[in-house]
Amino acid sequence: MKQIIECVPNFSEGRDMAVIQQITDQIKTVEGVMLLDVDPGAATNRTVVTIAGEPEQVIEAAFRAVKKAMEVIDMSKHSGAHPRFGATDVCPLVPIANISMEETVKFAHKLGERIGKELGIPVYCYENAAQKPERRNLANCRSGEYEGLPKKLADANWAPDFGPAEFLPKTGAIAVGARDFLVAYNINLNTTSTRRANAVAFDIREKGRPMREGNPITGKIVKDEKGNPVNIPGSLKACKAIGWFIEEYGIAQVSINLTNISITPVHVAFEESCKKAQERGMRVTGSELVGLAPLKVFTDAGKYFLKKQNRSVGVSEAELIKIAVKSLGLDDLKPFNPEEKIIEYVLRDKGTKKLVDMTCTGFADETASESPAPGGGSISAYMGALGVSLGTMVANLSSHKAGWDERWEEFSDWAEKGQALKDELLHLVDEDTNAFNKIMDALGLPKSTDTEKAARTAAIQEATKYAIEIPFRVMKKSFEAMEILKAMAETGNPNSVSDAGVGALAARSAVMGAYLNVRINASGLNDKTFVEKVISEGALIEKQAQESEKEILEIVDTKING
Repeated sequence: MKQIIECVPNFSEGRDMAVIQQITDQIKTVEGVMLLDVDPGAATNRTVVTIAGEPEQVIEAAFRAVKKAMEVIDMSKHSGAHPRFGATDVCPLVPIANISMEETVKFAHKLGERIGKELGIPVYCYENAAQKPERRNLANCRSGEYEGLPKKLADANWAPDFGPAEFLPKTGAIAVGARDFLVAYNINLNTTSTRRANAVAFDIREKGRPMREGNPITGKIVKDEKGNPVNIPGSLKACKAIGWFIEEYGIAQVSINLTNISITPVHVAFEESCKKAQERGMRVTGSELVGLAPLKVFTDAGKYFLKKQNRSVGVSEAELIKIAVKSLGLDDLKPFNPEEKIIEYVLRDKGTKKLVDMTCTGFADETASESPAPGGGSISAYMGALGVSLGTMVANLSSHKAGWDERWEEFSDWAEKGQALKDELLHLVDEDTNAFNKIMDALGLPKSTDTEKAARTAAIQEATKYAIEIPFRVMKKSFEAMEILKAMAETGNPNSVSDAGVGALAARSAVMGAYLNVRINASGLNDKTFVEKVISEGALIEKQAQESEKEILEIVDTKING
């Protein structure tokens, strides 16, 4: 699965669109990076740009944008309402899919080091990328702003993390960080009162509301010994919120910024808003997502609401999204299109024809055609996907079976494992064909000179190794399905025991078919140590799969025969 990160560079120019376009044009030169949003602000004289893609491409695009900003923005002439200290003021990286924060931090450091080394810009690392505790807070890194940079850079305690401790009058400095995803999210209320929407916002936001003497609304605000207002904290961490009236919709909303969705997910903010609104005599009618959000926001919400219903969470991704949208009321104000609101969906290549997106008839016809792909490897992966899908079906039926209500979670866990294996095997259907195409591409490389011959040979060997690794993954994942199928044959809905048996037949065939592909592709690889290891492990997996199939079919036969 592709790793995806987001990058949100802020450039100190929000008025001259020609300058802004020169910067964003540099981003567009990097293939595989999607320019999601460009948001200029005249008052702040600042433009927030949002891009996303695979990490290496994203940091390349960010670097090119920083370089262009260095050329076209003159900080010595800059003024604006927003704090700033550089032409590219901040450049945070945000993990989106299949990547940890720790990995994202490494990419932030890689970007920062390159900016410092190649462009000579002082770089401060902040938030999760901070290399010193006091630099975690962006405000500390940027204190003194552009005007205070000469003094800051002269202080040994504030030497930059990367780049020279040298004041660049035209460029300033840059803060490169790694942070969690921020979701802009609005809660719709059945009221037109901004004051009442604000009351809910104060109830939930981390900052809370000012403490007052006597009357909680009109009483005098309590202050500490330094003269600062004392607040009563709200119920949600990493949550900022205010109330406002939206004339376009004729309703009041609680406008929320969730600054760390791993601390307060969207569905938690929604549920808490419902609770607080109800306590104040109002009702939440739905919600609105501003901009885009990662897929995990929706799958987590879908699972949360299914669990509230004591229903299995081992359903398809599409079903989880549907449950999330309906439960959160994301289609309350206007139609909600996941293809336009989920980052991973926006980024995926819609022009690529995928085998798994074909109809059953189309897939069979394509397999039967004169084209050598899809071949046995892809078919093996698909058999594995069908096998584990049958086990998942039995788990879901068992979870929903009348009289088995106390066991719903047990079967939900099995179904969730099955869905994960199904998704992986479906991915491998196309990946096996891609692996075959890599070999064909390598075989087509030029071989006129010794250099070309050497490059061609290396490419063939690399592609061949990959063409072994993919069916080997199919073997392992298909064998993992046996555990689910055996459990469903033993403890699942007895009316569906034959389905578990058919699933075992398919999973075993997937293992054996994939092993044939491992063996035939291994004959063309020069790395004999790797070949021996894979062949040996593959033989063991094949034997274990056959033994598991036999055990499962014996269970099935016993139950059918009574």
